[in-house]
Amino acid sequence: MPERNTVLRSLHDLGLAAWFGGSLMGAVGLNGAARAEGGAQPTRERIASSGWAKWAPVSAAAVGAHLVGSSGLLAANAARVAGQQGVAASTAAKTALTAVALAATAYTRMLGKKIELASSSDPQDTEKAAEHPVDTDKAQRQLAFLQWAVPALTGGLLVLNALHGEQQRPEEQARGIWQRAMSRTPHMAHMPSMHVPSVPDWRWMQQH
Repeated sequence: MPERNTVLRSLHDLGLAAWFGGSLMGAVGLNGAARAEGGAQPTRERIASSGWAKWAPVSAAAVGAHLVGSSGLLAANAARVAGQQGVAASTAAKTALTAVALAATAYTRMLGKKIELASSSDPQDTEKAAEHPVDTDKAQRQLAFLQWAVPALTGGLLVLNALHGEQQRPEEQARGIWQRAMSRTPHMAHMPSMHVPSVPDWRWMQQH
């Protein structure tokens, strides 16, 4: 019987769900509400920055949970990644997309913090902003792009996660393992007596 990885899967899926859902809600709901109710631009920036700042610790926890779950699942499925055709490619794509999403999330928070300081009415924040002046218009344009990029990137991770789920189906595993074996021994593909196993043929694979 295969070993269950319920805790790792829960960390992976819940973390990614919060990462995607929180970033999408912020881009649509929080920013939209700030634009509609904030009045002058400094007020809008202050409302949006305050909301994103409150969400930041939850977002960081979600990203951390997802990374822990992803690393654990990768270790648990190392044999399948190496032995099933197509899994290594989808895993590499997911790893690369995760890295880009992490970078976008971190840079978004950095820009948000700069705008938060620049728009704050707190004298201490104003002093900090003066020490590190920032072009708020440019930062706002970059932030507007990145706050949509993060849900787009994490949405891509959800799609790849769905692909991984499909690749774990027994028939897909059997087909992928057979294809990987054929790619390593190409001459076997021309043997007329060979039969590509389907799902009920796991006993066939054990016998040969």
